[in-house]
Amino acid sequence: MKKMLIHGGKKLSGEVIIGGAKNSTVALIPAAILSRTPVTLEAVPHIRDVENLMAILEDMNVKSVFKDTVLTIDPTHIVDTPLPSGKIKSLRASYYFMGALLGRFGRAVVGLPGGDDIGPRPIDQHIKGFEALGAKVSDDRGAIVIQAPAEGLHGARIFLDMVSVGATINIILAAVTAHGRTVIENAAKEPEIIDLATYLNNMGAIVRGAGTDAIRIEGVPELHARAAHTIIPDRIEAGTYLAMAAAVGDGVFVKNIIAEHLDAYLAKLEEMGVSMDVNEDSIYVYPSGDLKMVQIKTMPYPGFATDLQQPITPLLLRAQGEGIIVDTIYPKRVRHIPELERMGADITVENDVIILHHAEHLQGAEVVAEEIRAGAALLIAGLMADGDTVISKVDNILRGYDRVVMKLHNLGADVEIIE
Repeated sequence: MKKMLIHGGKKLSGEVIIGGAKNSTVALIPAAILSRTPVTLEAVPHIRDVENLMAILEDMNVKSVFKDTVLTIDPTHIVDTPLPSGKIKSLRASYYFMGALLGRFGRAVVGLPGGDDIGPRPIDQHIKGFEALGAKVSDDRGAIVIQAPAEGLHGARIFLDMVSVGATINIILAAVTAHGRTVIENAAKEPEIIDLATYLNNMGAIVRGAGTDAIRIEGVPELHARAAHTIIPDRIEAGTYLAMAAAVGDGVFVKNIIAEHLDAYLAKLEEMGVSMDVNEDSIYVYPSGDLKMVQIKTMPYPGFATDLQQPITPLLLRAQGEGIIVDTIYPKRVRHIPELERMGADITVENDVIILHHAEHLQGAEVVAEEIRAGAALLIAGLMADGDTVISKVDNILRGYDRVVMKLHNLGADVEIIE
C-alpha cells in the first residue's frame, strides 16, 4: 500500500498549471460510447479515475489510448455487456455508464458504484429520470438493470426533487438519443454540465440551457464525434492549490483556471484577508499576513463547492477567531477532522457543524486519507506542519489530483510516495 511522506515547514513558490476537470472527465469518458466514431479528449488529467474508466471501456471492447494529456477512445466495435461489480466499485462516477449504455443500446446492467464514502448519495433521482423516459429499472443481486421499451426511450418532463449533478448528467446521456423532447427542471448548473453539453452538441446532439436550472434536449438518432474536445480546467484542483498557496506560499502563480467558476470560493479567501491578483485565466497569491476566520456554507453551484470545504480547512486553522463550516450537500463529510486533530488542530464537529479555532502550530503525524478531498486537506496540513507527515490510503489523493507529486516538487515541496 502506497503512502505519501511530507517533510513539512517549507515555503512554496513558483507556478502550478491546473489540469482538466476531474468531474468533467469522469462524465465525458462514459459519454464517448454514445459516439459511432472515435473520440479525442484533450487536457485529460493524469488521475487514477481515468485509468479505472479505461479499464471498464476495455471490458466493452472499446479501445482507448492515453498519451501526454490526450485520450483517444474508439467505440466503433463496442459490445453490449453487463458491467457488474469489480471495476465499477472503484469509483462512483462509473454510474454514468448507466445513462450512456441506455442511450446507446437501450439497456444497461451496472453494478452499484463505489467511490468515496462521504455519506449517503442515493441514485433515486437517476432512476426517476430513467423511468420518466420510459425505462424499467430493477435490482438484480446488487446490479441495477435498466431496460428501455421495444420502441425506445421517449422524451419527458423531469423535475428533480433535489439538485443533483450525477442525475442531471445521467438523464442527459440517456435523453440525447431518445425520441422527442426532454426537459430537466431543477437541473444542476455546474460548469461540468456545460462542458458535457458542449461535447455532446459537437457530436450532433441538441442540448440547450446547460448552466441554467432548465435543460432542454431534442433527441437525435445517433451521435458522431467530429473534432477533439478540450476539457475545462479543474476548479477544485485550482481551489486546492489556492488554499495551499495562501497557507504556505511565498508567492505562487496558479495558471489555467476559469476565475468565474471560483467566484464563491474567491470571495471567502478575500474575506479571510488572502491577497491575490485575479486574472481571467490565472491567479497570483501573495504571501499571507494575518488572516481572519470566516463562516462557510456549502451550496450547489454557483455557491461554495462541497469539494472545497476540506481543502480550505487547514488554511482556516491559520486564521484568528472561531470559524464555522456547514456542508449542506454532504453533512457527513467530516472524516478529515479526527486526522487534523491528530496533528494538533483545534477543531470539532457538533451536529454536523465543523467548528475551528486558530492553531499556532501543526505537528506532523501519521494520518489516513479516507477520501479524495480529505486527502487534499491532510496534504496541505502536512505542508504546514512541523516535522514529517505520513498519509496512508494515498491512492485517494492520486485518484483526483493530476500529477500532484510533480506539481508539488515544482513549487519546492519536499514530498514523496513511499511503499
